[in-house]
Amino acid sequence: MFLHVTRVKYLEDYKLRLTFSNGATKDVDLEDELHGEVFEPLLNLNIFRQVRLNPNTNTIEWPNGADFAPEFLDEIGQEVTPATLAFAMQVG
Repeated sequence: MFLHVTRVKYLEDYKLRLTFSNGATKDVDLEDELHGEVFEPLLNLNIFRQVRLNPNTNTIEWPNGADFAPEFLDEIGQEVTPATLAFAMQVG
């Protein structure tokens, strides 16, 4: 089974909350990953916030075409516990 990103939510700075097709929800900080010609424009937070889910590639993408493989995002992500999700829903 291939891993897909099914939901993306911008949190703050260079952090995103991602839900994957395996049911996991993880917070991903991409600040240290934004190197190279395609990714450096994302250091501008106004551009970074434009992240969206691409239903054709099943991962996150930005208007300039930058994207990350779901497997990589899953690997670097920090698991979000159900308690954290419940608290976030109450606060946010």
